[in-house]
Amino acid sequence: MAANAGMVAGSHNRNEFVMIRNEGEAAPKPLKNLNGQVCQICGDTVGLSATGDIFVACNECAFPVCRPCYEYERKDGNQSCPQCKTRYKRHKGSPRVEGDDDEDDVDDLDNEFNYKQGNGKGVPQWELGQGEVDLSSSSRHEAHHRIPRLTSGQQVSGEIPDASPDRHSIRSPSSGYVDPSMPVPVRIVDPSKDLNSYGLGSVDWKERVEGWKLKQEKNMMQMTNKYPDVKGGDMEGTGSNGEDLQMVDDARQPLSRIVPIPSSQLTLYRVVIILRLIILCFFFQYRVTHPVHDAYPLWLTSVICEIWFALSWLLDQFPKWYPINRETYLERLALRFDRDGEPSQLAPIDIFVSTVDPLKEPPLITANTVLSILAVDYPVDKVSCYVSDDGSAMLTFEALSETAEFARKWVPFCKKHSIEPRAPEFYFAQKIDYLKDKIQPSFVKERRAMKREYEEYKVRINALVAKAQKTPEEGWTMQDGTPWPGNNPRDHPGMIQVFLGHSGGLDTDGNELPRLVYVSREKRPGFQHHKKAGAMNALIRVSAVLTNGAYLLNVDCDHYFNNSKALKEAMCFMMDPAYGKKTCYVQFPQRFDGIDLHDRYANRNIVFFDINLKGLDGIQGPVYVGTGCCFNRQALYGYDPVLTEADLEPNIIIKSCCGPRKKGKSVNKSYIDKKRAMKRTESTVPIFNMEDMEEGVEGYEDERSLLMSQKSLEKRFGQSPIFIASTFMEQGGIPPSTNPGSLLKEAIHVISCGYEDKTEWGKEIGWIYGSVTEDILTGFKMHARGWISIYCMPPRPAFKGSAPINLSDRLNQVLRWALGSVEILLSRHCPIWYGYSGRLKLLERLAYINTIVYPITSIPLIAYCVLPAICLLTGKFIIPEISNYAGVWFILLFISIFATGILELRWSGVGIEDWWRNEQFWVIGGTSAHLFAVFQGLLKVLAGIDTNFTVTSKASDEDGDFAELYVFKWTSLLIPPTTVLVVNLVGIVAGVSYAINSGYQSWGPLFGKLFFAIWVIVHLYPFLKGLLGRQNRTPTIVIVWSILLASIFSLLWVRIDPFTSPTQKAAAMGQCGVNC
Repeated sequence: MAANAGMVAGSHNRNEFVMIRNEGEAAPKPLKNLNGQVCQICGDTVGLSATGDIFVACNECAFPVCRPCYEYERKDGNQSCPQCKTRYKRHKGSPRVEGDDDEDDVDDLDNEFNYKQGNGKGVPQWELGQGEVDLSSSSRHEAHHRIPRLTSGQQVSGEIPDASPDRHSIRSPSSGYVDPSMPVPVRIVDPSKDLNSYGLGSVDWKERVEGWKLKQEKNMMQMTNKYPDVKGGDMEGTGSNGEDLQMVDDARQPLSRIVPIPSSQLTLYRVVIILRLIILCFFFQYRVTHPVHDAYPLWLTSVICEIWFALSWLLDQFPKWYPINRETYLERLALRFDRDGEPSQLAPIDIFVSTVDPLKEPPLITANTVLSILAVDYPVDKVSCYVSDDGSAMLTFEALSETAEFARKWVPFCKKHSIEPRAPEFYFAQKIDYLKDKIQPSFVKERRAMKREYEEYKVRINALVAKAQKTPEEGWTMQDGTPWPGNNPRDHPGMIQVFLGHSGGLDTDGNELPRLVYVSREKRPGFQHHKKAGAMNALIRVSAVLTNGAYLLNVDCDHYFNNSKALKEAMCFMMDPAYGKKTCYVQFPQRFDGIDLHDRYANRNIVFFDINLKGLDGIQGPVYVGTGCCFNRQALYGYDPVLTEADLEPNIIIKSCCGPRKKGKSVNKSYIDKKRAMKRTESTVPIFNMEDMEEGVEGYEDERSLLMSQKSLEKRFGQSPIFIASTFMEQGGIPPSTNPGSLLKEAIHVISCGYEDKTEWGKEIGWIYGSVTEDILTGFKMHARGWISIYCMPPRPAFKGSAPINLSDRLNQVLRWALGSVEILLSRHCPIWYGYSGRLKLLERLAYINTIVYPITSIPLIAYCVLPAICLLTGKFIIPEISNYAGVWFILLFISIFATGILELRWSGVGIEDWWRNEQFWVIGGTSAHLFAVFQGLLKVLAGIDTNFTVTSKASDEDGDFAELYVFKWTSLLIPPTTVLVVNLVGIVAGVSYAINSGYQSWGPLFGKLFFAIWVIVHLYPFLKGLLGRQNRTPTIVIVWSILLASIFSLLWVRIDPFTSPTQKAAAMGQCGVNC
């Protein structure tokens, strides 16, 4: 796409397509396409046999298929070549499958690959030496690029033409020293000619092959044993020294590894959990069998609440049974996919930034996020940034235009000096020694000049913000006099502007910049736009048409790249042959700037990100948290993962109900295998181009059993041939011959408001609709299909954002999350009953159930918080007089609770202050936002009363450090917790006064009641500080409402007097006469 080619606006349904501010359209830069022989099923390199020949699966047509796909097709597929339909013969080293007995020459393995002209001994040896990892499946992401191979400790480069029925490609084995920088010559062998004419059938050639095999075996022996005397010099006969062999060994190593929690910590942790569960059983046995007869309603209420708390604990605790850590190897990633002096084979990535209201989400914050993306440490031709403006604000558009200009100076400065972070606002705000490790004499001068440039840039952005405070009556007008198409945010055409691109996006040093594209989807009255989820789905489609990166990464507008290598961290998992084909997304933890030192309202969510998600990473992966997440595009398209046999084992529920799956032949297994093969083919076939898709799939009659029909494709993805064609390109990219004009027109079409009608968008594809927390639904649907997710926590946090440190804003944010969970609970996608036919693991399901039922805990929680005050006011208690035996169980229960928490902090590294803040805010949120979410969710689902989504404010801190922390904003969410506080304070005063008047014998029973009341007040203490504010003054309206509710409640209680029976009332009245 050409940069600065003018803005494009249009509406497909109204047949509108307008080029605004057209400054010329440059031709697209052709993509580099290095034809290598790749597997036409999975996109991997075909690989070599032990003799150095290219692996040939089919003797009839030599259709390129790698060894893993060949084995899969024989074992679980249709056992035939996809091109000529000839049944695959059994190769040496392959396990026998059904039908092999029918082959006459099945045991003649030495001559199995002999052709009529006699092309030598072509028997492939697939078994690898000890400690060796085959690289044939190391890169599924760049099927169109050359894959470097490792042979004899050397890198063998070269282009191998695709095999065809009338020719085979054979790479001659290397002999002696091979210069890694020089491509190896490739011979094209015509089978109709005598191979002796090529020298391949001669005695000399056979001797060369045998000599090469001996050298290869010797090299592998030396690599395996790693003799110390070899490191200093050249290995005999190889022409490479030990360092080169170490590089070879590193390139074959996995790109990441699991770092297990020490067993000394984890075993004790699990033992304590089991002991706590046993203690709970004995505790409830005592509580249920010992009711309090004179306070039966209070006792019954407390027991019900305690049982619910125990169930909530089980849902929260057991998904943390298998916590793990991970670490990545960026140097191995570079060695395998990003070598110096060679075209990068890293996968292309499209990055999404979403924003709605520039007045609540300041453009300067969004601009810093965009700048950090453009300066990321990743090949520039592999990165594209899409900014979704769902509010169609001209302020966002103009700010992005200024940002694109400033990026031409900022990006080369970042890359030249390798600074971190690469968001200028946060880089220049660092209070550290910025000269540390900077040895360039010119750095100080350049840094000062760049800071001046940034200050001038901020002045221009702030001027735009000031100008946008008052909207003109006639609407906004662009610089050339054209009316802004998005003046009406609810009724406007789709808009696309390419600010930076390969033909025009050059920085001040003349280097290319990543693409930067502004997108505002079409909106019309009468259409359901699905808020953020709809905007993200529009970005999926427009990015697929324009750039089609193999992976997507989405961030909120206030989450900037704090680690410039974050994309490479994600690729260590996505491009790993062990994880890549079954990983739907890599989730990074959220970290925040601008939070007060003590994190009063638990904005950091440290317990969730550092304990809960680590636990889920050991099961099936973390839940999707809405930002800082790198997706596999194929997973968002609703395809199933490529699973191993171990992954295909039934989950524990099906196993326990139906018994283990038998290994014998059965109709059910046959059906499962066919379905798996079909799904695998749908998600991995890379054989379409755009022209073929525009003409339909009628030309692929032979593959009809492997492909969906054109009609079903349109029903699934929508009526866009270009977009449908892109869904089959698993490695990403667009055809180099495409016309930018046609792509822009198609991009406008796929973001039109009616494009998703009668399709599966939002149901099975993309971000899932049906909840304001679309992130939970989207991740849940992927996990239910059998995908796994990865939790990546690099030493330097990948992303940082801003959080609402104000009490009211924080509660509104929690309200939105809880409301989304209630919506999912009341929908068909509820994890309690959805997806049992899929591959969702039991503990992962428990985690999702806990994620959507936690708001309901607010009802028993608020009842339990009021119970201490009632006990103090009435003199009753929820627990009878306990014996020494019962007291032991109470003590053990409290000890187990504290022990579990301490051991969690030990293996996770979380501080005790963060853990305590999390406990406090659990009570604060449970008595306020969660309670409101339950009732709002019921009204929305049952009565159809919708609630508006409030964008969380991202205002910068301009009035001093943490000034926003003390700002008070009235909201009804403050009433319930304030009432609970007042009631408990009144109860404490009443209880102490009663004890003073009744003598010392009443102090003993009082301590238990006071303990529970103080427990409530201590948990609500941060809330109380938030009410008082900086001036320690609570707003009058809060005091009035709280005292009014507390007084009404107390008067009603005294009037009803539920714990005094009529007989007691009559006796009391009889004892008191007229002269009483």
